[in-house]
This record gives sequence, structure tokens and C-alpha cells, in this order.
Amino acid sequence: MSIVNSIFNLMFKNRLTEIDVFRKNPFAVQEEQLLVNLDAAKDTEFGKRYDFQSISSIETFQQRVPLHEYGNLRPYIERMMNGENNVLCGEEVKWFAKSSGTTAEKSKFIPVPEGSLEECHYRGGKDVLTFYLNRFPESNILTGKGLTLGGSHQVTSIGANTYAGDLSAILIDNAPFLAELVRTPSREVALISDFEEKIKRIAEETLKEDVVQFAGVPSWNLVLMRYLLSYAGKNNLLEIWPNLELFIHGGVNFTPYREQFQAIIPSPGMRYMETYNASEGFFGIQDDLNDSGMLLMLDYKVFYEFIPMSTFGTENPTYCTIADVQKGVNYALVITTNGGLWRYLIGDTVEFTSLFPHKIKITGRTKHYINVFGEELVVDNAESALRTACQATNATIKEYTVAPVFMQGDEKGGHEWLIEFENIPTNLTTFTTLLDQALCAANSDYEAKRKNNTTLNMPLLHALKPGTFYEWMRQRGKLGGQNKVPRLYNTREYVEQLMEINESL
Repeated sequence: MSIVNSIFNLMFKNRLTEIDVFRKNPFAVQEEQLLVNLDAAKDTEFGKRYDFQSISSIETFQQRVPLHEYGNLRPYIERMMNGENNVLCGEEVKWFAKSSGTTAEKSKFIPVPEGSLEECHYRGGKDVLTFYLNRFPESNILTGKGLTLGGSHQVTSIGANTYAGDLSAILIDNAPFLAELVRTPSREVALISDFEEKIKRIAEETLKEDVVQFAGVPSWNLVLMRYLLSYAGKNNLLEIWPNLELFIHGGVNFTPYREQFQAIIPSPGMRYMETYNASEGFFGIQDDLNDSGMLLMLDYKVFYEFIPMSTFGTENPTYCTIADVQKGVNYALVITTNGGLWRYLIGDTVEFTSLFPHKIKITGRTKHYINVFGEELVVDNAESALRTACQATNATIKEYTVAPVFMQGDEKGGHEWLIEFENIPTNLTTFTTLLDQALCAANSDYEAKRKNNTTLNMPLLHALKPGTFYEWMRQRGKLGGQNKVPRLYNTREYVEQLMEINESL
């Protein structure tokens, strides 16, 4: 073990002990997190409205404080953006993370006070290193540089002393000086707004560095890595960075991208580590690389509730705490944070893969599913089925999206799949048949609607031209950062736009 690693492990030895506490006592730790957040906000306008001072239990909190979506909190947040204090949280809030909307809001602005930065976001980053070095004490991760491909929105002034930008830009802007010594590219390049200009400048700066790990959304990192290979005239990334050993990824399911990364990083020692890091908070870390589940981090000043999707959207939904959850159930995630998000419906759905310790996987979005015909198809079903079809046909996928085909007259409905392949299957009909069979195996509601073509016809599949999704995202101003292709949608808005672009290429 290197001296640097030994020092780091000694510094964070106590942290592993703290994590072990919430592994064994998740409910007690979560209850404490809620009560601490309530006490800190008891004198805010929101805290006085719901009399936080008199709340001493989770049950009272759930009875008194309603569920909130962004639209409910937006009037409070807009006042905070104009400089008002003690509105949703007790801290002064200078920073607001701009999150592009996959909900009814075009853009969301999430308050990020100093407490959220230190006790959630930065703590999550430190814990990633703690877990990794605890598992791989001989790693060189602290002796080289880390490349983070952040968002495409610089921090901009929105008030007298308030600023907005992508979370990654806020984290970079507030990072301590020592972080600059182990990170690449430079702060100036990392904060460039134009994604295509940014990757050019990253190539100019990073080829001479000893990059040992990189982090970000898989799809945008693939764009960057392929540009780097072309720019340097190399066949794989190890020819540029021979000591590369870790990719810390999040934002989208990594499975569809794994083969593509393995092709450009042909090293048996390359490791991939998933995190659940959103504008609203840092929630989960893959603490064991042999287990795909992410440990739910229960002591980041975030209190979690979980709504079973079977009751989501009903008049009386069920609210579960960490003490009530079960494996294999699809839950809508609700968070309460020290940043002023109270019983906030974040929009993600999760499933527990393990209890004690509590580990999760992200299964999709509360508004990204298809249920036009009662089939209740979720992203997890779609990606599981795609994986099966790809393995059977030696295909790999760059991007995809799915929309319903609505019934017209006597014609039955169906699903239309738009897929941009990295390696296209030799027979698309065979691929479609395998995809349909795998969907039936993964989802009994879909299977019932497909039986004898009762309600749903065979999926309609289009193999799009290379670059279609990239051009679509470019035209919408959504290159880079946390911007993601919507996988499942209940309208045909996106597929029609994509087909128009595909035809023009």
C-alpha cells in the first residue's frame, strides 16, 4: 500500500465505522436525520407554517407536511433566488443547481446551501474514495488525475448574491484548492458552456496528464472518449492513459454502454463504480463492485420515504420508511433534505436489492413509463429485455427511446422503438422477436396484452442512422451534463422529432 493511500485510509477509518452504524441501525439513523433537519428549519417560514418545533416523530411529520413536487415549492425557491433568507431552510442559500426538467417544469432550480454541499455532495465524493480504497488498497487513484466531464452551464448570477448553474459547475466552483491538484481539466475548461468546444479543449489539456479515473454520465463520456481517440490518433484509451483504472458513473443505466467502454478500454483491471448523485442530493454508492446494488447513504442529512408504485397517484398512497421497505417492490422516491426540500417527490423510482444493508437500483422515472394500454412498462423492463436481445444477436446499443402507437379504428395499439445501434444485429426481425419475448418474460401485464395480439401488436422497431440522437439533443440545447434521452414516454412527441431528424441525415 502506498504512503498516500495509507494516510487516506487512516483519515477515513472512522468513516467506515460510521457507515457500519447505519448499515445495522438504518431506522434509528434515518429518524435522527429527520429530527435534525426539522430542528434546523424550525424558525423558517416553512417551519413555522407546519410548526416543526412541535414535531417529534416521523408519523406526525407525515401527517402534517404534504407531499411536494417542484411546482409546489417553486414560489418559495424563487423568493430565495431573489435573496430572501429563512424561507425553506435556516442557512443562507447562494447556490441553485439548475436541473433540466423531465417533469412539467422546463428547468428546476434546486437550493444548494453550504450544508448540502459539505454534508451531502462532497461527503458522497469522499465516501466513493473511502469505499474504493478500502476494497483496493494498492490502487494508484490518488497518485494520478481524475477527469470529470461536468455540465454545460456555467455558474451565472441571478440576484445580488445568488448564483445558478449545473450542479457539477457549482461543485467545481466551490471545490477546495487541493482538489485542483488532482483534477483535470482546468477549472476554466471544465466550466465551458458549449459542449463541443469543451471536449476540444479537454483533448488539448488532458492528453499530457496521467489520468487514472474519470467520472460522469456514460453516454457523454463515450462522446468525449471517442473524440480523444480521434484527436490523438489512438486505438484505445490505454494508449493515452496507461494507468487508467476506474470509471465512476451515474445518471443512466450503465449496462447498455458496458461493452462499448470495454472495447475502448481493453483492460481486465478496469473497474466501473456506480453512484446515485443528483442535483437534489447524493444518495447511493456501489460499495461492492461485485454487487450491482448501491448502498443507500442514510446519514447525509436526507430523510427518505418510499411510495409503492402500486399506490402511487392514488388518493391514499402508502408511505414507507426504511423500516418498512421490501425487496423487489418498485417505489417512488421521496426525500426531505437539509437544503429545504420537504417531502419532495424527486421523480425517480427505485427497487431494493438488499436489506441490512439497504441497497437499491434505479428502475426509472415516475413519469417515464408507458401505460397506455395497461401494460405498465417501466425502464427496468425495457433495459432487461434489450440486454437479452443484444446478447442473443451480438448487438450493442448507443441510445434508444420508446413511445406508444395509439389504436386507430380497428387497428390495435403497440410500441414503437427507435434504436441507434453501435453494432446492428444482422436480422432486425429476429432482434424484435427476441425483444418482445423478453418483455413478456419481464412484465406480466405486457405479456397479457400481447397474448394472441389481444391489445398490443408486435413492437415496431426502427434502426436510426448514426448521430440521430446526438443531433436531436444538440437541437434542443441539451448536450452534455446530466441531460439524458427519455427512454419511455406516453406521448409521441419525441419519436416524431427523432424520425424527422433521422430522415434528414
